[in-house]
Amino acid sequence: MATSPIDPVKLDKLAQVAIKVGLQLAEGQDLVMTAPMSAAPLVRRITEHAYKAGAGLVTTIYSDEESTLARYKYANDKSFDKAAGWLYSGMAEAFRNNAARLAISGDNPMMLAGQDPDKTSRAMRANSAAYKPALQLITGFDINWNIVSYPTPAWARLVFPDDSEEVAVGKLADAIFKASRVDVEDPIAAWKEHNANLKARWTWLNGKSFSALKYTGPGTDLTVGLADGHRWKGGASEAKNGITCNPNIPTEEVFTTPHRMRVDGYVAATKPLSHNGALIEDMQARFEGGRLVELKASKGQDIFNKVLDTDEGARRLGEVALVPHSSPISASGVLFFNTLYDENASCHIAQGQCYSDCFVGGKDLSQEQINAQGGNTSNIHVDWMIGSDQIDIDGVHADGTTEPVMRKGEWA
Repeated sequence: MATSPIDPVKLDKLAQVAIKVGLQLAEGQDLVMTAPMSAAPLVRRITEHAYKAGAGLVTTIYSDEESTLARYKYANDKSFDKAAGWLYSGMAEAFRNNAARLAISGDNPMMLAGQDPDKTSRAMRANSAAYKPALQLITGFDINWNIVSYPTPAWARLVFPDDSEEVAVGKLADAIFKASRVDVEDPIAAWKEHNANLKARWTWLNGKSFSALKYTGPGTDLTVGLADGHRWKGGASEAKNGITCNPNIPTEEVFTTPHRMRVDGYVAATKPLSHNGALIEDMQARFEGGRLVELKASKGQDIFNKVLDTDEGARRLGEVALVPHSSPISASGVLFFNTLYDENASCHIAQGQCYSDCFVGGKDLSQEQINAQGGNTSNIHVDWMIGSDQIDIDGVHADGTTEPVMRKGEWA
């Protein structure tokens, strides 16, 4: 039997980091995990480490590319307006009972590339609406949650198209392990140091209480107003259940909530966006009064405009994040076609739902209060990349004075 190109020692370290850093799973806590079937080797290791950490019950829900494609091939038209609401209701109930959430990403990003865009957008809309009760508990930080990745063959072939499948999987595995800081002797210590560095950044930003950020660079002159009472976060975060977790592994960003009514100007994407099986390239957007009023792209323009029509909040921003251009993921030079990675290579903004935890006292704010302070509500949350070594960012104070935050993509 052929040996796997994926280093088993590092894969086991990734599983340990997912449980001990990503989730900090508590004694007796249940875990709900989702994963593509091809990620089963990582699922099994995570399950083992979860039970060793005292997990109550680990439940994994698998997805399968062939089965997903069969729907597009054979299902009747009405199928694309349906979603498994019962499944998401069950997940929401588990989260209300303090289950932790872990997602393993690794699906082929271009899986739906050849499918009817009308069907994919309808299916996504139905799914987003059905998932909302569970998603709100995640974005509201009611529970500890985490996303990690596994180098599936379909994904690896997309990232390294000139290599054999085995070589591509090995290269993607190495890139994931490096970005996730499990290619070192003591990943737990490495994460502790990294979290401390991120905390120093967001502590500085919170001390400044900027009213807006101003971005300037090629194709970009954008002012992003920040929500009233916003707070910056990054790395480790305490959920409402009292557990400190690292939601994204890897992570290089510090982020907060923009004011949904106070975004003006134009901005050019600095990386392609892989979304629902489509690659959207060379995006240029214009905002007025917080609303994305015009979007152009050299490829995938119609697809992203359909995403923006999901609901009223989809054209407004829910997140603004700062990432230095020299981040390890950016330095790798790899386009991952996976937002978890690509967003950590570059400063980015997100269309749609905001994180209530990015407000001072956010854990105690009602939805009405969050809206009143400028927070956005939507069934989507789609990050896209606007940072590079050509972008300058200034913090704008309430009195209109400015000071440098980033210069040429690096912390000023």
